[in-house]
Amino acid sequence: MARVVVTGGAGFLGSHLCEKLLDRGDEVICIDNLVTGDRANIARFADDARFTFLEHDISEPFDVGGRVDAVLNFASPASPPDYLALPIETLKVGSLGTMHALEVARAHEARFLAASTSEVYGDPHVHPQTESYWGNVNPVGPRSVYDEAKRFGEALTMAYHRTYGVDTRLVRIFNTYGPQMRAGDGRVVSNFIVQALRGAPITIYGDGSQTRSFCYVDDEVRGFLALLDTDGIHDPVNIGNPHEFTILELAKIVLEVVGSDSELVYEPLPQDDPTQRKPDITRARRLLGWEPVVQLREGVERTSAYFAQRLGR
Repeated sequence: MARVVVTGGAGFLGSHLCEKLLDRGDEVICIDNLVTGDRANIARFADDARFTFLEHDISEPFDVGGRVDAVLNFASPASPPDYLALPIETLKVGSLGTMHALEVARAHEARFLAASTSEVYGDPHVHPQTESYWGNVNPVGPRSVYDEAKRFGEALTMAYHRTYGVDTRLVRIFNTYGPQMRAGDGRVVSNFIVQALRGAPITIYGDGSQTRSFCYVDDEVRGFLALLDTDGIHDPVNIGNPHEFTILELAKIVLEVVGSDSELVYEPLPQDDPTQRKPDITRARRLLGWEPVVQLREGVERTSAYFAQRLGR
């Protein structure tokens, strides 16, 4: 049994990660300030003696008592509406928060896994995106508060590895979806499903030809744990689904799954919104033996069922 700290553990990805760690017998210390996280996501663990919740903003220093075997840093607003509404907080948690989490790992000689993002590639000129691609990010655009916070977090993580010998991991997360997303999350899969369930118009930004690669949350978390448990991998690893869909294709799948006749409406594309996004997962396949198995339609069916229950539909 390992003793694992998960920052951002009440969020979408963090809560799934807490669940899988508990399922395999680990003890979990979940830290979250509940700005974008939700107590409801972790309520099912409340009676588990191996689970502890600490409400705290990791932009401020913190520590936990006792042994720590791993620190998994997933604390940050992650959807565009959230980080655009919380620009300073996003920059602080990506910089100071990452440093404070690294200091805990350093003090306890624990393994450290940093949740980075495909946003470090910006609007990419290389397709699909390999970990060796340095990206095309606008450093002063509105999205930069998230992009640059994550890029800085990667640099800081590698600096702690090189300077202090912290046993670090870096995962670059591509679009992920599934249960425990918020209805007002602002990310495209949850947006489309909630709109379809409510019979509201499906909002497509741009002409819908931009592409994304959607990974179901169970696959994504399985990749995180494979990376955490594999020795000697300090450079970034893409964890995402290599099957690419246009936004318009996603909208049509959602409408079919939900059985909705919602109309499609088109709005201007936001500034710096990437036109293409697709991971090259060669490293994950070779080093971790990982690749996703849940197809998009199946994942949308599972996620739609979750939101239908939440919305009482």
